[in-house]
Amino acid sequence: MPGQVIQGHAKLEAECRNCHVRFNRSAQTGLCVDCHKDVGRDISGRRGFHGRLTEKECRTCHTDHKGRNADIAPIKAGTFDHRQTDFALRGAHASSKLECRACHVPSGKYREAPSDCYGCHKEDDKHKGKLGKACADCHGENNWKQTRFDHSKTRFPLRNGHADVACDSCHKTKDFKGAPLACVACHQKDDQRKGHQGKFGQRCETCHTDRNWKTTKFNHDRDTEYPLKGKHQLATCESCHTGILYRQKLQTACIACHRKDDQKKNAHQGRFGEKCESCHSERSWASSTFDHDRQTKYPLRGKHAQAKCSACHTGILYKENLSTTCISCHQKDDEHKGQLGPKCESCHNEASWRQTRFDHGLTRFPLLGKHAVVKCENCHTTPQYKDAKTDCYSCHRKDDKHKLRLGTQCEQCHNARSWLQWDFDHNKRTQFILDGKHVGLDCHACHKFPVRGRAVIAATCVSCHEDADVHHGGFGRLCEHCHVTGSFKTMKPGSAGRPFR
Repeated sequence: MPGQVIQGHAKLEAECRNCHVRFNRSAQTGLCVDCHKDVGRDISGRRGFHGRLTEKECRTCHTDHKGRNADIAPIKAGTFDHRQTDFALRGAHASSKLECRACHVPSGKYREAPSDCYGCHKEDDKHKGKLGKACADCHGENNWKQTRFDHSKTRFPLRNGHADVACDSCHKTKDFKGAPLACVACHQKDDQRKGHQGKFGQRCETCHTDRNWKTTKFNHDRDTEYPLKGKHQLATCESCHTGILYRQKLQTACIACHRKDDQKKNAHQGRFGEKCESCHSERSWASSTFDHDRQTKYPLRGKHAQAKCSACHTGILYKENLSTTCISCHQKDDEHKGQLGPKCESCHNEASWRQTRFDHGLTRFPLLGKHAVVKCENCHTTPQYKDAKTDCYSCHRKDDKHKLRLGTQCEQCHNARSWLQWDFDHNKRTQFILDGKHVGLDCHACHKFPVRGRAVIAATCVSCHEDADVHHGGFGRLCEHCHVTGSFKTMKPGSAGRPFR
């Protein structure tokens, strides 16, 4: 033999064929799994660590004949991939602080480690076994204190307001099975603190629901002679029933409860008697059922429909004869200082005082291109709109990159669509055609000095090329008689000896 086998194989050592097949090394694996039947089942069933290995020859990892005490199944905890087993490490199990020996007993096989929660966490069971051993039904792998228990499978499903209540609010002990089911067992303090103070017994569920302790299912419309409508449906019972609830005989007239509302500042203060229902309804005390459109000659539209009655009726309400013109109420809002006359409705409307329907196309300056989206105040710096200038330069002085060298008539080149787009055709719109070297010149090469109005300069050659006149004026000022625009050094045919004037 090349060496002794491990202690576990010592009884097989005397006969080689227990582990080897003559002239057939690959048959050795079959003999291994014949003895190690649990491993064989894993391989055939493609489960467990051995069932997931791509290498199927046992001798690749397990080499014997290295002595009785040799470790022929070495496992490196730092590199071992636990996902290759039937128990992948997730959550807190995957923490680097958790050592292998926490689950794997040193003297036992790795496969013998328990795969159920209770096998390792029995000492963590605060329920003392009363809830069984299926810990995974409630607890997760990330945190032992986080649970996912389905309370709907108990006699007390958690609905609505109970759904978010902490467990220990009702379960004072860890066995969880002894919690009371009656509402008053948990909510007695609510009944004494802000509720009925025991005046209606202990069957809270007769009126209350688990959606909200403050809401009830008591049907006031059905069980009383006073149906609750509008805001009355939202009122608390105690706001009307101030004595022994539901026992005293209450008055049903509005003024019986709302007299203080009639006396408040900006209210009627008794000027319209006690029949509140003539104008008001249960939907909202602040809103009125009085139909101003039908019952008066002044329909309320737009913002007028939202205005308070006292905003216009400052005297004895609805008795004074009010003017219906806009300016009678909005004199203080006229920022035009009377410049545009008293007919506010020509531009403004009831929807919004700042929204206008003024048609600028009817003025001397129709809004075209980018002007159509410009805010009014960009050009009209004061509410005196008629003072605004109509020439381009008045508004676009800061945009003049030419520094007045091309004049102040911006519209000669630019347009309202885009300030950066210009289409001035020098050949068609002036008497000086750009050809030869003149083509492509920057405008400022000739237009050098600031001017007002239209940009007009002398159209003679010498006005720009006087410094280039090598003749020093000896041949006159009409350079174009001899020279061409393609090159100053190129002479026209027959130009030699041409007299000058």
